[in-house]
Amino acid sequence: MNRRDLLKSVAAAAVVRAQSPDWKPALFDSHQNETVIALTDLIIPATDTPGAKAAQVNRFLDLLLSESPVEEQRRFQQGLAWLDAYARRTHGVPFVRCTAEQQTALLRTLDPQGNPAGELRPGTRFFQDVKRRTVAGYYSSKIGVDELNKGG
Repeated sequence: MNRRDLLKSVAAAAVVRAQSPDWKPALFDSHQNETVIALTDLIIPATDTPGAKAAQVNRFLDLLLSESPVEEQRRFQQGLAWLDAYARRTHGVPFVRCTAEQQTALLRTLDPQGNPAGELRPGTRFFQDVKRRTVAGYYSSKIGVDELNKGG
């Protein structure tokens, strides 16, 4: 089986499990899920094509992480907690309660050129990880596969 076929198989399995009408997160609590939705939708926003929210990247990440080693789960959840703490320090509210402009500004500070400042280093690592996971989730969804196959 080649890599593309393997990715399609993984995506198909994730879609079947994640599109259930009574879906509930297996790993994330409701606040974490809400944060992941907001975060991934800022990474791949809806434009003339659907974004990460429409592709249900949060469900993909929850499924993927729920079947990952506990340490990987913990690291991701700690990244979400770090992001909330950073938003509270900066704007007095958790990340999902910030305005869209505030959320974008926070993420821009976590995506600097060069070496991030010491206090931002954990957030920068988390943001790089969630960007990579978001892209993988998006392009393994039906929406993402359709985007990749536009024009043949």
